[in-house]
Amino acid sequence: MQGNRGSRPDQQNHGPPRHQHWHEHQKQGANANSNGQHAESSEQHSTNSALTIDIQNFRKPGEKKVYTQRSRLFVGNLPVGVTEEDVEKLFSKYGKPSEIFINKERSFGFIRLETRTLAEIAKAELDDTPFRGRQLRVRFATHGAALTVRNLPQFISNELLEEAFSIFGQVERAVVIVDDRGRPTGKGIVEFTAKPAARKALDRCADGAFLLTAFPRPVTVEPMEQCDDDEGLPEKTINKNQNFHKEREQPPRFAQPGTFEYEYAMRWKALIDMEKQQNDQVERNIKDAREKLEAEMEAARHEHQVMLMRQDLMRRQEELRRMEELHNQELQKRKQMELRQEEERRRREEEMRMQQEEMMRRQQEGFKGNFPENREQEMRMHMGGQAMSMNRNLMGGGVVPPGAGSIPPEGAPLMHNERFPMDAAGNSAMPGTPGIFPRGAPGAADYGPNKRRKY
Repeated sequence: MQGNRGSRPDQQNHGPPRHQHWHEHQKQGANANSNGQHAESSEQHSTNSALTIDIQNFRKPGEKKVYTQRSRLFVGNLPVGVTEEDVEKLFSKYGKPSEIFINKERSFGFIRLETRTLAEIAKAELDDTPFRGRQLRVRFATHGAALTVRNLPQFISNELLEEAFSIFGQVERAVVIVDDRGRPTGKGIVEFTAKPAARKALDRCADGAFLLTAFPRPVTVEPMEQCDDDEGLPEKTINKNQNFHKEREQPPRFAQPGTFEYEYAMRWKALIDMEKQQNDQVERNIKDAREKLEAEMEAARHEHQVMLMRQDLMRRQEELRRMEELHNQELQKRKQMELRQEEERRRREEEMRMQQEEMMRRQQEGFKGNFPENREQEMRMHMGGQAMSMNRNLMGGGVVPPGAGSIPPEGAPLMHNERFPMDAAGNSAMPGTPGIFPRGAPGAADYGPNKRRKY
């Protein structure tokens, strides 16, 4: 953005103190306005109009957030009738503000700039400067949402501290305080964007035990003590009342032995030494108690780990036993299944064997039952062949030679077999074989109207 057209060279460099401004202005011969700013000529305007300020250059390393509580300024001793537009114009050189509040009754206000660096520059340049007949008083505003965190573990960083406290609300800044060698002191600062988040963190940490790491020591949270170690207490800001003049009667000195003030000064010194000794003793007691607690905690942690390992071992043994039971049950099921399969296979084999035996028995029975019918059929064919030969001979007029195709006399056997002789009824004498004509000689019932002669 463009710099203020009436800005002085020493203000742009932020180097020389304010008492040189007056000499610079006297040399330039410019007239002061009611707000302390000076008129400028057309030549100065053409020279300074090209000067610009890059806001990014006024950010500290690692400063990512803008318009935070740390860049909020308190402006006191404002003139009567001042407006927000007047204050914004007064701070226009330092960027566009995001918040301006004016209390006209008590003549003070607040303004929030973009970065902490710009706020520091504005404070250094505008503090104790005249503005419409009054000396302005510019200070950093009190951060109402800042907390002090104690008992931090050893391996806590700024990032982890911010991440831990972000569960209560948006965090603007989180810093772990270290000593001159960079070693953590066990203390930290957490600044929230709003007071409700800070109050929530205070209540939750007071009611419970908030742990940041595996080390089971909870942190303690309390409101941060606001102090100003930059400006201190200048002589001009002291309230010069009656007690002030009474104490300032004597200059700084060493008390002389044997005097009234020396006696009571030594008594005060003894009281201070006793307080220091008691504080040291309390710190030693606290240190011993802390070491004892840490040792007990380490032993308890070891026992707890052993107990957890024992429980895990018992759990694993129980799981192993359950798996063995499941395996045995599975084996028993497989054995039972194999036994059932074996029984089924034996039953099928027995059924197949019985079926084969039944088929063989039926085949044998069928062979025995068909043998007489086959024999009867052969005999009929034989007799039919002899009758046909006789008919041929008769038709041809030939004489049938004796013994050839002659019909045996009645009562003679049809067929002679030396091995299986036949009886008088024509039945075969073969053992186990029924006769050819088991029914005997045909009777009158065999020659009915619709009956065919059976042999």
